[in-house]
Amino acid sequence: MNALLAAAPLTATSTGESVLFWVLAPLAVLGALGMIAATKAVHSALCLAATMIALAVFYIAQDALFLGVVQIVVYTGAVMMLFLFVLMLVGVDSAESLRETLRGQRVAAAAVGVGFGLLLISGIGNGIAHSNIRYPATGFGDRDVIGALAELIFVRYVWAFELTGALLITATIGAMVLAHREHLGPRLGQRELSRQRFRTAAGRPTPLPTPGVYARHNAVDIPARLPDGSFEQLSVSTILRHRRTRALTEAAVISVGRAPSAPTHDSDEEGSR
Repeated sequence: MNALLAAAPLTATSTGESVLFWVLAPLAVLGALGMIAATKAVHSALCLAATMIALAVFYIAQDALFLGVVQIVVYTGAVMMLFLFVLMLVGVDSAESLRETLRGQRVAAAAVGVGFGLLLISGIGNGIAHSNIRYPATGFGDRDVIGALAELIFVRYVWAFELTGALLITATIGAMVLAHREHLGPRLGQRELSRQRFRTAAGRPTPLPTPGVYARHNAVDIPARLPDGSFEQLSVSTILRHRRTRALTEAAVISVGRAPSAPTHDSDEEGSR
């Protein structure tokens, strides 16, 4: 009987815990799926932050207050906000975030994730089926877990902790320096840019006419006709104009070279007659 009473708090679940689980578990799963399926990196980071907050609530509901606070302060409050801060400063295009640098990496990542999930589920199931659950120790001697962890962080490894914080601050400042752009002059609006274009344009501020305008064909090597009937040579590319001039020159040379031979051939025919 005593064994059943001791095991009852571990196996029984209250109504509040059940409601909390069935409300937050779908939100955590949806946040994880949104992190994977989001097309923008900022939306993916926000979905991951929502999943971390749901996990923190689970920790607090299981009387792991320190883990829940660390989950919110360190992961959600520091790491995720730093990630969003860098993304908003540097900027990531959706096309770049979806571009695969290596072919087949998504299939390989999905296969590895499924395999890791199956391995994790089998390990947890085996551990639950073949182990005896016991209450954890309340502390290490005369100190509790939080006190021992605080002594390790702020007494024994205080310099490593400070260097890690300085490294994070340096990374943040580096991202700000890379994203910051110095404006050498005042910011120009649309009106100022239009005026500058008209002032610096060499005689034609408007776009060039397209080939074939006011003509009977739309070939790119034929100049367009203006409303007065004259040709607009600027409507044809310089390369095409040079090619056409060269072709006409070669044709003229060939025709000039063949011109003297034609009368000679006719005189030979008249002599034979």
